Amino acid sequence: MRILCYGIVLILTSYYFYDVYCDSEKSVLEELGIDILDFTKEFTAIIDFYVEAQENPAVIQDSYLNITELIIKYDYPVQEHRVQTDDGYILKMIRIENKGPPVFLMHGLLMSADDWLTAGLKDSLAYQLASEGYDVWMGNARGNKHSREHVSISPETLEFWEFSWNEIGIYDLPSMIDYVINTTNRENLMYIGHSQGTTAFFVMCSEKPDYNNKISKMIALSPAAWIFRMTSPLVRMVAPFHKYHPILTHILHIYEIFPRPIKESLFTEMLFWTKTPVCEIENGLACITILFIFGGFDHEQFNMVNAPAIFGHAPSGASIYQFVHYLQNMMSASFRKFDYGEHKNLEIYGSTEPPTYAVDNVTVPIALFYSDNDWLSDVQDVKQLENTLPNVIESYRVPFKKFNHFDFLWSRNVKGLINDKILQLLSLRTNF
Repeated sequence: MRILCYGIVLILTSYYFYDVYCDSEKSVLEELGIDILDFTKEFTAIIDFYVEAQENPAVIQDSYLNITELIIKYDYPVQEHRVQTDDGYILKMIRIENKGPPVFLMHGLLMSADDWLTAGLKDSLAYQLASEGYDVWMGNARGNKHSREHVSISPETLEFWEFSWNEIGIYDLPSMIDYVINTTNRENLMYIGHSQGTTAFFVMCSEKPDYNNKISKMIALSPAAWIFRMTSPLVRMVAPFHKYHPILTHILHIYEIFPRPIKESLFTEMLFWTKTPVCEIENGLACITILFIFGGFDHEQFNMVNAPAIFGHAPSGASIYQFVHYLQNMMSASFRKFDYGEHKNLEIYGSTEPPTYAVDNVTVPIALFYSDNDWLSDVQDVKQLENTLPNVIESYRVPFKKFNHFDFLWSRNVKGLINDKILQLLSLRTNF
């Protein structure tokens, strides 16, 4: 039944893109300048490579290990730490201890600390940082698989899930950063965020400017603040319906998205199922739609050998309100706080419209990493962010045209294109 539902959704969205979203003579891919036949062939190659990758027993083992077991397997010391936020959420942090300066890694939407480790021993950023002597700390946002606790609220209730990335920036990041600084007896730390990990950081430093002094350097991978130019067709299709989220939360009692990692995860199941015959529907439009869901992977960069490990640890869950907040900002072409509606906005903010974040308060030295084929973090949106932030020291456009949103973590060339550049920036004695 689940597979049948996936099929119906995929077919309907494919027809939507083909007949409604675009001009009658063009599909959405053609509107974006993408050759449909070529793109379908790329997706077929991904599926074929995925099946072959499953024969790698070491990778299969990684898919079934939890995060501490995974780190121990590769002979790194690991610690688990529990951090309580000011509003009562219990967050798990993972540490690979070293004598060097602390580096804090913060994951993106639907992700967790695991995703800094699933590119393999040689290519995962966390392992590379640890090998260079850095004291590596990996955070987990409230609501993901590692942080589903509260001092008094059950995750089975709506109250637990009434947060977005605003609360992650206001409560989670400050609590974890203070914990790291206090534990290591350091004055500050270096911060690396991916996607939502950058959004929450900008929220924190905008709303709590004192935290600028606690961060010596910040590296933003696929930064997300202004996002209204994003080209992901799936997101653009869903965005106009964000106002109806109370139907999910208050009527259907659906509070979270992808609440747990499944060994044969949703992603894995969809990949296997779509090789045939769904890829034959509308010349492969269904497969293309799935690729959009994955964020635009291409077989030239995505390291499919590690796919079982990646999808064995992801997704890790998130609140519906995290998605809604992004969709609100996309539709309003702004970077502002959560929109509760006029009456509640007036009660909370003192105005009928949500206030915008004061990004010019973010004075931390920042390096922006972005790419041309990132459909969730458009180049022009990143440029707007760059022009607004007062202290951008490095703006790095990945020199590979097809590099996309998830390649910052899992590309087969992530070491040379991303991680080595990060290590170079971190090693500079000055703030970049």
